[in-house]
This record gives sequence, C-alpha cells and structure tokens, in this order.
Amino acid sequence: MNIGYARVSTDKQNDVSQIDGLTQYGCLKIFKEKASAKSRERPELDKMLNTLRERDVVIVQRLDRLGRSLKDLIELLDVFKSKNVKFVSLNEGIDTTTAMGELAFHLIGAIAQFERRLISERTKIGLTAARARGRKGGRRVKLKAKDVKMAQAMLLDRSVTKTSVAAHFGVSRPTLDKALQVAPPLQERSLFE
Repeated sequence: MNIGYARVSTDKQNDVSQIDGLTQYGCLKIFKEKASAKSRERPELDKMLNTLRERDVVIVQRLDRLGRSLKDLIELLDVFKSKNVKFVSLNEGIDTTTAMGELAFHLIGAIAQFERRLISERTKIGLTAARARGRKGGRRVKLKAKDVKMAQAMLLDRSVTKTSVAAHFGVSRPTLDKALQVAPPLQERSLFE
C-alpha cells in the first residue's frame, strides 16, 4: 500500500501541494503533520510508523518533510528497511523500489556513517589535546575539598540535617552524599594547633 506523509512547520503554512503530489502518486492513506522539524513530538509520524506493514511504500514530497537531520532521516530509513518497507521521495527522485533508488539510499547511509566517524575522531583528538594541556573532562566539581570539610563539621551537630547543609552550599542532597562518601573522614583538631 502507498502511504504518504506530509508535514508543515506552522499553522500558517499550507500542505496542499504536498497532498496533491502524494495523491497523484497513488497514496491511499496520507498522514498530515503540523509540527516543526526540530520537534521530537510528531504524533502523526509515530502513527504512520506503527501502521506500516511489510511491502508498504512510504512516500514524501521532499526528504526534509520526513527527517529533522541526516541522522534522523537515516534512522527512519533503517526502520523502513527493517520492516521491509520501501521509500520514495518525489523531489529528490529517491525510490528504494528500484535498484538506483536503493543505491541512493546506501550512499546517504554511507555519508551519514562517514560524518559520525569524523565527528568521533575530532572529539577524540580534541580530548587528547585538552588532556595534554592539563585539562580534565567531565563535570566540574560542585563541592571543593574545603566545602566538604565544612559540611562534615556542620553535620557533627545532630540538629543540622543533610538537606539544610546541601541547601547552604547550593547543591542537591545526592550531590552532597556523593561528596561525603569519597571524602576522607574529618579529623578532630588538636588543642595545640
């Protein structure tokens, strides 16, 4: 069955030309979405994905109507492939029901994988360079060693709660608990110091 998907970003935009193109192509069912491409919430797309059966063909007017990004588009095309569903994009001439369309699909996938690997390699190089300059990765410590000692001292008073100590330092209770777990025990000071 030919299933169409039409999307516009705002209520002011018109999906008539998309619907006309999908109808002319022979779509028996068209899912119409009014949502920004940046939105993760696309209920009509979810409905369409849930109704797909083997040998269905998903048709869109343009690739950007389906995916928010190349990565998102590749993920959707992988879902289609896993369900044995074909895909057609009218403007770009991609038609995975043909050998040429299948090739185009694989080229898009290869480019996306290449892009992901480049990003990964650049990230690793950047982290190595930062470490060489003495920088560490990860989150910054919210409680310094002196703050943890002060918190330990405050907690010696049984009337003081961990929640109030966490609020005093502007951190959450779990953050305070983690800092206290890894901190060395508080040593009592000598009278002669």
